[in-house]
Amino acid sequence: MTAGKREVRQEDKSTAAGYLKKASDNYDQMLAAFHASNWNAAATLAVQCAISSADAICVHEKGVRSISQDHLDVCDLVARLSIKGADEKAKQIRKVIIRKNMVQYESRNVRKPDAEDMVKVTTRVYQWVREMMGQ
Repeated sequence: MTAGKREVRQEDKSTAAGYLKKASDNYDQMLAAFHASNWNAAATLAVQCAISSADAICVHEKGVRSISQDHLDVCDLVARLSIKGADEKAKQIRKVIIRKNMVQYESRNVRKPDAEDMVKVTTRVYQWVREMMGQ
């Protein structure tokens, strides 16, 4: 992959609903885990919800989604969308995804303040995507 060129896959825009469904499922379970004080699960589901939300809006708007091994590349795709709030939401998605390694691969457990922040930011992203997709 060359600098500035992202790995993407063309998708029919009708598949955006499938990515939004995944985001919705992860969102609902993220909230359930958070309310059950299961900070590790809430944070893991926040990451998944953010990624699926980003995929949904990118497919909805441009008919593409990131297939890069670097999950942060999806943030650049979102930032380039020509819709209100895209740049701000790309930064919020980055804020969640940047914690993926800590949440899923390190030995330390997620603390409540970390989970709270991730849930709050992911909620903003998810609700924005739903609004932009007319849901």
